[in-house]
This record gives sequence, C-alpha cells and structure tokens, in this order.
Amino acid sequence: MKKDKLFDLKSITEDFNFNEQVAEVFDDMLSRSVPFYPVVIDSIAELVRRKVPLGSRVYDLGCSTGTTLLELSRRLADMELHFIGIDNAPAMIEKARRKVEMYSKSSVIQFVEDDITTSLTADADVIICNYTMQFIRPLARPKFVRQIYDSLPVGGLFFASEKIINHDKKLNRAYIDIYHQFKKRQGYSELEISSKREALENVLVPFSIQENADLIRQAGFSGVETFFQWFNYASFVAVK
Repeated sequence: MKKDKLFDLKSITEDFNFNEQVAEVFDDMLSRSVPFYPVVIDSIAELVRRKVPLGSRVYDLGCSTGTTLLELSRRLADMELHFIGIDNAPAMIEKARRKVEMYSKSSVIQFVEDDITTSLTADADVIICNYTMQFIRPLARPKFVRQIYDSLPVGGLFFASEKIINHDKKLNRAYIDIYHQFKKRQGYSELEISSKREALENVLVPFSIQENADLIRQAGFSGVETFFQWFNYASFVAVK
C-alpha cells in the first residue's frame, strides 16, 4: 500500500480529483482519514447477512478501488452474493480490477466504469454509497437517491456513509477539531490536513444527519436509521 503524501509539499491550488495520483495512495488515504471504516464494513456485513437472501446482488456506487466489496466478499463468502462496483474514475476502476485479480475474486466481483447517477438498473438487492453522496451536487442528490429507491425491490437495503456537519456552530467546530486530532494521530501534518481541506472545499459538501435522513425518506424509503456515528462521520441504513 503506497503511503499518502499528496498534500505534504505545498498548499493545493486545485480542487480534489480522483485521478491516478489519488488512486495510487487511496487505500492508505482511506484507512488514515475515515474513522472506524472497518467497523462500518463489519456493520454492513452483519445487516446484509440478516436481511437479504442468498445469491443477492450488491452494488457499490462510487466504489473507488474496490475495498468495500473485497471486504464484504470475504466476510459474506458463504452467502453466494454477486458484487458490482461502479465508479466514473478510470484510475480507480483500474486499480479495483487489479486488486480483484490479485485476491482471486473476479468470479464474484465485477467493476464498471460509468456515471453512478445514470447507470442504475432494477436488479439490485443492496446498494451501498460509502462517502459518495457528499461529492454529488446537493441539488442533484434527491433525484439520485430516488433512482436508488426505484432500483431496489421491496425489502431492499440502501446503505449510505457520509461526512456530516452539525448546525450547532460550537459543536461543529469541536467535531472538526477532534477529527483533525484523529488525522494527526494517523501521521498527517498540519500542512497536509490544511491542504487537503482546501482541495476538498468546493468538492465535498456535507449534510447534517437530519438532512441526510430527510433526503432518504423523501425518496420513498419507509425506514431510515443511523447505525454508526463518530463525531462528524455517520452511516445510515434504509429499507424499501
């Protein structure tokens, strides 16, 4: 795993982009930047095991380098699930395919380079968006989530993990400070943290827990619950 040093030299002057440079270090970036990501994957696996039948189809929208599906395929190997990852970044899809081949998972996992906002079909039993909706323009999110709802059968599951904001300004500032301390403990410098925040400023637009829950409910889902939260990160599960 190549170490993430993209933001250690100077302040970034362009917006964050999922290019080849990012793809090469993305796995390290994910493990050091997203708190308790393995716990989120474990939780998704436990809910999938209890709520969907054997042989179901699991879609990961914005799958990046395929880590989520690889981990789920290992945890749920006995369920004979079919995994499909979709991402519009060629570098991410290329790396995901290399990893699948390396771990001999090509028979159960496939990756598609496509626009996740237009490529959904009606054969999904589970749809996952881990830290994906936050990169979609806010005005486009209602239509996107409605497409997800329409793609699932009754009883189908939708998982969404997001960076979140708190509308209480003092609490929000405290959450951000706690998160920055977390990143420092993972080895990131103040310069790296500041530079990445600057690069993401116009790209990543977070909602609050309530705003995310309302977005999912308004798409038609009958139930929405938060199954994980760590300060300014949260994960949701919705049932059609």
